[in-house]
Amino acid sequence: MRVPTSTSGHRGRAEHSPLPDFCGLPALFALFVVGALTVTVIWLARDNQRDWSAYSVSMLFVTWLVLVFTVVLCKLRPLLQRLPGLTPYLGVWLLIVLIVTVASIVARWLDSSLQMHLIGSSTPAFVRDNAFIAALLGAAMLRYFYVLAQWQARLAAVTRAQVEALQARIRPHFLFNSMNTVAALIRVDPAAAERTVEDLSELFRAALGQHDNGDDTLGDELALIERYLAIEQLRLGARLHVRRELEDLPTEFPLPRLLLQTLVENAIRHGIQPLLEGGEVILRGRRDGNGIRIEIINPLPTSPASPGNGHGLDSVRQRIAYRYGPNAKVQAGVQGDSFVVLLQLPGPSA
Repeated sequence: MRVPTSTSGHRGRAEHSPLPDFCGLPALFALFVVGALTVTVIWLARDNQRDWSAYSVSMLFVTWLVLVFTVVLCKLRPLLQRLPGLTPYLGVWLLIVLIVTVASIVARWLDSSLQMHLIGSSTPAFVRDNAFIAALLGAAMLRYFYVLAQWQARLAAVTRAQVEALQARIRPHFLFNSMNTVAALIRVDPAAAERTVEDLSELFRAALGQHDNGDDTLGDELALIERYLAIEQLRLGARLHVRRELEDLPTEFPLPRLLLQTLVENAIRHGIQPLLEGGEVILRGRRDGNGIRIEIINPLPTSPASPGNGHGLDSVRQRIAYRYGPNAKVQAGVQGDSFVVLLQLPGPSA
């Protein structure tokens, strides 16, 4: 069950509902697996000779119950969500016990009327045992759904907080250096000063959040990187060299805002700036199936990097894990005399 985030209060309350989506396949699959395992364990625990026909009928009964659960809970979920606190879970639990009780009464009546003799116990005992098992399993499953929902809500909140902090952060030294560059260019090269101001405005627009959702496209991010590099090129001059090896990248690929820009900024701050002679930053990218593969390479400084190195990488890792799931990969480390950050991001259908 994926818990999306939202900036509006009304949508946030709806999306962070404690109840899972009973209309979806994950909830249906979980209910069926739990029911099938329960029937199998009870059947294997019998001391007498195992009856395959009784096992098959029990599995059919559980499958029918799971379908009834899914339909009823899917239809009643909007009503249950309106209940306060954890009352929705209590309502779901009562519905599960009620459905199992009624279904057990009907099954016992059919077994007796058709004289199938598949149920050996009396009606009260059969109904009581099934209701007790449903109460225990229902409570355990709802507890699991609740913990999962809370974990996903916390992960979404942490990710949103990190994105907002990243969007609100323009390093003061970068801003001051850029403004000093603009001031120096006003008399010497007014056109370059004007371009720098435009680049700064685009960086501020992205940092402060131009869109409601957290995604831009790869093309937008690469354009933003070019604006950032243009500013840094004016500041660092011949010390900064940038090599671009971008092969047939899908510019429409969805990408969290300021993701690559953060990595390029780290590469310049920790790889180029400490070196008196400067160095080369390599931006390498290509398609990888229906996804993309991006590498950002910078030279290793001879002196230790300034404090704070690694925070940006941790933020990128968490944002990518939340946005793309377990199929995404982030690797960072020393290779020879360079520091390499590798991103492998899956496409939408991966």
